[in-house]
Amino acid sequence: MIEPIVKSFEPSAPRADYGEHEAVMQAYFRSGRKRALALPNRGPLKFLANGDLCSDIRSSVDEYGFYVLKNVIGSDELGDIEKDVFDILERLPITKGSPVDKQGRPALGVDCKGASLFWSRPLGDPFGGTERAAGRHPVKMVEPQPSADSPEQTVYLILGVLQYSEALLRLYAHPNLLKLAASLNGEDFVPFNEAMFIKQPGLGASVAWHQDGVTHWDNPEWDSSIHGYTFHAQLYGCTAANAVWAVPGSHRLGKIDISDWVADNGSERLPDAVPYICDPGDVVIHNRQLVHGSFANTSPDWRVSFTLGYHRRSSVLDVCSGGVHNATAVYDEARICERSRMIGYGIDARRQRFTNEAPYVYKPFLKSGEHLQWSTNAKEAIHDYNLLDLSI
Repeated sequence: MIEPIVKSFEPSAPRADYGEHEAVMQAYFRSGRKRALALPNRGPLKFLANGDLCSDIRSSVDEYGFYVLKNVIGSDELGDIEKDVFDILERLPITKGSPVDKQGRPALGVDCKGASLFWSRPLGDPFGGTERAAGRHPVKMVEPQPSADSPEQTVYLILGVLQYSEALLRLYAHPNLLKLAASLNGEDFVPFNEAMFIKQPGLGASVAWHQDGVTHWDNPEWDSSIHGYTFHAQLYGCTAANAVWAVPGSHRLGKIDISDWVADNGSERLPDAVPYICDPGDVVIHNRQLVHGSFANTSPDWRVSFTLGYHRRSSVLDVCSGGVHNATAVYDEARICERSRMIGYGIDARRQRFTNEAPYVYKPFLKSGEHLQWSTNAKEAIHDYNLLDLSI
């Protein structure tokens, strides 16, 4: 396991006394971890000779809605990513609304038109019980009291993160991950959205229970994968205390009244939910229709994870945006093609770094004859690329 250099970057908030809440949560974490590890849905990424996903992984994803893929990202690549994460954290605004970082340089994200930095009170829940993100987080999570020395606000989520890190752009084009995206969504799959979640010890915010996707719940051709998949790549791994939690099989139930679930249970500690227990370099296949969320990080451990999203082309083409990650628009072929260029840039950036690796061949580029090159000009071209996110 790699030792997080971010632990030397900025000390986490001094441990607060979370009282009775912590004792209850620790018991919940222990039982959730036991349930998670009992599920038959973790192991190496395997493909059949024809390129399809191995049948036992596919059937497990279909049944549970997620699968923990072990050791997908090698140590050299994790080291590259960690260095870029360190740089990103150094470049954040010193406070919410500040135009500069702590060294007085123009801060990361301040010149972006697209949604980029998301802030929260330490251990807070900024979305739960609000109308933000189309109101899809209907229940507020418990917000433990942070240490008195905690900052007023911290960044817990960064969207459009590929424009800030070449290492993450290269990860985005990992040939086995793109092969996986094709196996799940078809060879003409399209990108959706990329994000970085930062769960600092004693500070990291909750993400209230929700289901991703707002567009296709009433579609007559609805099925359990119509809102696509995200791949959750882990830099340091995650424990029950700082992981994403999900309710296995909930992706097959349609639109769920999460408020009723929580009310019937008597708390937000949903009894059937399990955490994504991971080691560094693991990647979780995650069906976006799962009921999922995470708790405030009162643990001493960092979680830094990256979500890479992909859709079926048929779920997106000529569909009106859900508007969660961008402005409402109709996704025509031209927009899909433009957003998909990030795959091409990633493939070439990865080719330049990992010269002995066979690059992934993205079928829509074969059809169009387009070959994108990663260069200084390309870096400038992808600024604000997430304005084109394909949000459904």
